[in-house]
Amino acid sequence: MATSTLAMSLEPYKISVPDSALEQLKKQLEVVTFPDELNEARWDLGAPLADVKRLTAYWKNSFDWRKAEAKLNELPHFRTKIAAKGFDELDIHFVHQMSDTKGAIPLLFVHGWPGSFIEVTKMLPMLKGGGNSPAFHVVAPSLPNFGFSEGPKKRGFGIAQYAETCHELMLKLGYEKYVTQGGDWGFFITRAIGILYPQYCLASHVNFPRANPPSWRQNPLLALQHFLTPYSERDKRGLARTEWFMNEGSGYRAEQSTKPQTLGYALADSPVALLAWIYEKLHDWTDSYPWTDDEILTWISIYRFSTAGPAASLRIYYESTHAPDPSGAVTRDHAAQWVPHVKLGLTYSPFELVVVPKTWGRTLGPVVFEADKIRGGHFLAWETPDELAKDLGTMFGKDGACAGVVPGRAGY
Repeated sequence: MATSTLAMSLEPYKISVPDSALEQLKKQLEVVTFPDELNEARWDLGAPLADVKRLTAYWKNSFDWRKAEAKLNELPHFRTKIAAKGFDELDIHFVHQMSDTKGAIPLLFVHGWPGSFIEVTKMLPMLKGGGNSPAFHVVAPSLPNFGFSEGPKKRGFGIAQYAETCHELMLKLGYEKYVTQGGDWGFFITRAIGILYPQYCLASHVNFPRANPPSWRQNPLLALQHFLTPYSERDKRGLARTEWFMNEGSGYRAEQSTKPQTLGYALADSPVALLAWIYEKLHDWTDSYPWTDDEILTWISIYRFSTAGPAASLRIYYESTHAPDPSGAVTRDHAAQWVPHVKLGLTYSPFELVVVPKTWGRTLGPVVFEADKIRGGHFLAWETPDELAKDLGTMFGKDGACAGVVPGRAGY
């Protein structure tokens, strides 16, 4: 695409929530009816009443969205129109930080739920390059139905369409070869990109490895290694964390995957319902991360003021399980299968929601990088941005397994 055509198709974007939306929020926060709670209630029952009351009062009386908005607007925001096949065009919002380094590596960063583009922000200064660290051109979209992107009104927008939207964005920016990083839904979407567009996506790093035990038929050598090697203490802790999530922490997923519209009424109408629904995850899914009230409310306000509305963000759960790609090329289940042509880096964190043994992770594809963290949870880019940036630097740096993987863009 010619530079002039590209410039015309991209529009600088500024986050600007209408005053009327802020006034409506304050009115709703003034007439909240809180539930009671059991004596000695703890986090195992959900978000504690005292915490939610404190955050509600702070949101109503002290939190300064305009200050948070101004801080977010310091980032290079853009939007452009992209249409997945069979769907109408959508306005897609994205952050695009270009490095001064001519040979910077194009990196697509894909968020999940209940995150947003904000997750990449702490890492951005660390990905500009310098010294021995490679430089990246970072593209961090708001996924359709999230943040400041529009959402489709037609049913069937599943994993393949999210992948297509992200891929088309990279092409529109002139990045015909690129690498990816993802966690949560970003894992599933970047895996789908690797399946659908391996000639464009040349390497992928994920910090939410979802994998199955190696099978004798598909992974005989890994299966033998898995059979002969006892689980380490790290493996046992990881499997215990996974069991906790499956048994005690995943009820939200069942509701969002089956009846998102019903739950959507609460999240769209009640700011406190939205607050409690997301705040619980911010607490439970991190490794004792010291969230400030301003951080919590900035994350939640992005959902409250999102272009498609907070209920829209739930639809990915339903569509990913009910609307598979008609071609059969990619579904959510394909994410945990071998992807042959994309070099893969895996980072494991002790408080991730699912922590699998490394022999499981190696069934995902040609693994060229692995890192085991001593701290960190589900929102790794936010909790320990230095660690994730370091992993990307190691994987794609001069001595890394993916050094020079993008032709002409080695990062230096």
